[in-house]
Amino acid sequence: MKILSDLGVIIGITLMYSAPLIYTSLGGVLSENAGVVNIGLEGMMTIGAFAGATVAYFTQNPWLGFIAAGIAGGLLAVLHAIACVSFTADHVVSGIAINFIGPGLSIFLTKIFFDGAAMTIPLDLDNKIPRPLNGIFASISTQNRLVDILDSIFNQYATVYIALFLVLVVWFLLYKTKLGLRIRSVGEHPKAAETLGVNVYRIKYLAVILSGVLAGFGGAAMSIAVISNYRAALISGQGFIALAAMIFGKWKPQGAMWGCLLFGAAQGLVVYLGSTGLEISSQLLAMLPYIITLIILMGFVGEARGPKANGIPYEKE
Repeated sequence: MKILSDLGVIIGITLMYSAPLIYTSLGGVLSENAGVVNIGLEGMMTIGAFAGATVAYFTQNPWLGFIAAGIAGGLLAVLHAIACVSFTADHVVSGIAINFIGPGLSIFLTKIFFDGAAMTIPLDLDNKIPRPLNGIFASISTQNRLVDILDSIFNQYATVYIALFLVLVVWFLLYKTKLGLRIRSVGEHPKAAETLGVNVYRIKYLAVILSGVLAGFGGAAMSIAVISNYRAALISGQGFIALAAMIFGKWKPQGAMWGCLLFGAAQGLVVYLGSTGLEISSQLLAMLPYIITLIILMGFVGEARGPKANGIPYEKE
């Protein structure tokens, strides 16, 4: 039973740490299916994490913080869309610039709003994103170990369930709606889509802005759910892991979700190892999730082919 209990803890941590990545990876799926490479997801996550923690602290409402995070990520994505769509800038260069702007602007604004501090004031537990199933399993039985295992797995922040639901939403949008067909056609052959009456620029703008909104949600899932505040090192590589998960998933929402769960499982294993009392370097433990994820991705992704027009600047004739 001890093994099952430990496994339940690892699965629970996996879901918690996967959620921010799922939001961000879904953003990458939308943007790149429309033909715009979004390396700037890391910066959009960062500004979302700052906005979410700040608004949640001042309003004492985590949901307002969550919405503000999406808006902040979307606004930063507008800059990326203007550069890549309107001015046909190199997508990678623009994304790298966004990755500098996001953290720099976040720290600058943090010092303004919090009297020179390098982090936001931590939220009270009551002002974090709620756990909708909190207490349900405990009310069933306090002695049943199976119930404790289920509580470890399913007693998650609401952001986890929203992230999993959004996987279905994005899948339905891309593959079951007219808008999704237009997004994918713009990413595959924008000139052909234009001849059929599709406004390529509008579709690209929409997809990039939505990717920023989702990345902002991912940042907020870190700063007002997993952690209770924003600080400089909070978002450190998660945006790039989300990109790797998107590639692992062949630019499909369901595939991206599995890639994110893979990283979350690596993170859960590391947290579990750290709690067992084994004498393992903390620096090595911090590196392990990224190393494990990258090794598995390199071994299983194979030849990944994205949308044909992905990253290619489009100019209307």
